[in-house]
Amino acid sequence: MAETKRTATLTLDGKTYDLPVLSPSVGPDVLDIRKLYAQADVFTFDPGFTSTAACESEITYIDGDKGELLYRGYPIEQLAEKSHYLEVCYLLLNGELPTEKQMTDFEFRITRHTMLHEQIHMFFRGFRRDSHPMATMVGVVGAMSAFYHDSLDINDPWQREVAAMRMIAKLPTIAAMAYKYSIGQPFVYPRNDLDYAANFLHMCFSVPAEPYVVKPELAKAMDRIMMLHADHEQNASTSTVRLAGSSGANPFACVAAGIACLWGPAHGGANQACLEMLREIGSVDRIPEFIARAKDKNDPFRLMGFGHRVYKNFDPRAKVMKESADEVLDLLGIHDNPILQVAKELERIALEDDYFVSKKLYPNVDFYSGIILEAMGFPTSMFTPIFALSRTVGWISQWKEMLGDPTGKIGRPRQLYTGHVARDYVPVPSR
Repeated sequence: MAETKRTATLTLDGKTYDLPVLSPSVGPDVLDIRKLYAQADVFTFDPGFTSTAACESEITYIDGDKGELLYRGYPIEQLAEKSHYLEVCYLLLNGELPTEKQMTDFEFRITRHTMLHEQIHMFFRGFRRDSHPMATMVGVVGAMSAFYHDSLDINDPWQREVAAMRMIAKLPTIAAMAYKYSIGQPFVYPRNDLDYAANFLHMCFSVPAEPYVVKPELAKAMDRIMMLHADHEQNASTSTVRLAGSSGANPFACVAAGIACLWGPAHGGANQACLEMLREIGSVDRIPEFIARAKDKNDPFRLMGFGHRVYKNFDPRAKVMKESADEVLDLLGIHDNPILQVAKELERIALEDDYFVSKKLYPNVDFYSGIILEAMGFPTSMFTPIFALSRTVGWISQWKEMLGDPTGKIGRPRQLYTGHVARDYVPVPSR
């Protein structure tokens, strides 16, 4: 729990109000304004909630100035080097790294929850074949509450646990099926002999007509993508999950809400937007034209995949992702792809050009993850679904933490109303 060691004084209309100052374990102090409306009859105004702490959390910490990302206190660079996705899932859910026995049990439970209720397969057929996989995922995940009635009671700790296991295990299956459905191929069932990332790649790229062997290097790169996207503090989709959960909604509905929010191009769709931008540029010789447009304040064009709203110096995930991108491109022998050549040249410019350096427009995690997924053979429409299945554990961890907060209330943001004051209705003939 945050401690209160001092107060801040607000003076308004000749009256003073003492606001407790909460001190976190790390990061800036927080003014406690919970009683401000009751005491002073005023709201605070903070569009985008960029200066407002909506909750107290022990899960993830970001220092945008230092370029630091911690999962339960562990630097993301250490986890990416030494850990793997399911271990990070356990860490986020439970607060500590697992023992060997705990890890074995956790992996066993996740592996044996990967299959979907067989009737859900028929649910996919209700969508148009050309539906975006994210549209399919929103519908299917929301519909899970119609199939798994034994894990809907949010007041039962065991049911919350079962719901968490099911979603972490089944989201890759749902995402892979959404992809297969969109390209007209048969669904591929999960395999218990493969690890989490390899199983996902197998469900996406194998076909019944011939054997498919997942390259370990690609499975490792996919595992890193999942790990680096597992959680990211109180971002838009996580806040959406918490807001939906504050009403008492079931966990499947809450995660479906998070997926819907993640779909936005300013959030989870950023890596898709980045690849689409690279395709628009098309060739290395056109890069100067688009660089000039990006520097022109009167041109609406902007480079996607560069800079970050939170990280002011560099994205700590991007360094790890760049290493994976280089490894994947070398492994697959991809060097003459024009889109990837554009990406490489843009990367070089962004790291050297004074304009980009001064504005800290460095390549971010979306830039490199898009390159990796493109090289693996995923269409851009699958980029955000992969983000969604990776972020599911973060959403669930935040949801569980919210339910355990004794001070929690249903979310109810206020507003600065600027519309009409009360006025009388005028009958139609008199208007």
